[in-house]
Amino acid sequence: MALLDKSVPENLPPVLDATADQPPLFDGTTRLYTAYTCPFAQRVWITRNYKVPALEHNGKIIGESLDLIKYLDSNFEGQSLLPDDPAKKEFAEESFSYTDTFNKTVFTSFKGDVAKEAGPAFDYLENALHKFDDGPFLLGQFSLVDIAYIPFVERFQIFLSEVFKYDITAGRPKLAAWIEEINKLGAYKQTKTDPKELVEFYKKRILGQ
Repeated sequence: MALLDKSVPENLPPVLDATADQPPLFDGTTRLYTAYTCPFAQRVWITRNYKVPALEHNGKIIGESLDLIKYLDSNFEGQSLLPDDPAKKEFAEESFSYTDTFNKTVFTSFKGDVAKEAGPAFDYLENALHKFDDGPFLLGQFSLVDIAYIPFVERFQIFLSEVFKYDITAGRPKLAAWIEEINKLGAYKQTKTDPKELVEFYKKRILGQ
């Protein structure tokens, strides 16, 4: 199976709504069912862009994003997104375990003191990026751990800067470099959300504005 050309913008299929013709299930076709605006779905979208050109696969539908990105990495050809190094594998699992806390900490800060309350979450990433020195990513080389965090960091950076004038990279050079490097990746760039739509959505959904 050929890899997706990550330099070519993806032709996104239309959104399925209640009136749309639904695709047949389990007909041998590999499909990714996603929501273009959802950060959890974006994790899987990025992973798919790295692994396959097209998730329904082999009679299974998997919905949890961390399970699904691991499934994609294990079951499709392409560059492996988890290292063999035991220390990196262990840290990968620790980092996966922290994702829910990371997200909850930052989301909760929107209604409080952002710099004080969200700061420790971004400090975690800054410190994590010092752990391995063989590349700019969380495990040194780009991996599923980066994919687990970047959809949320993308949204938090935009929203906190626009609404609270809080720069998540200030005093965090490793985090700044990490974001810069990820932004160079075609598999990620194709999945980025629209900043204006994001800010308006979060204002309404979280701040009630």
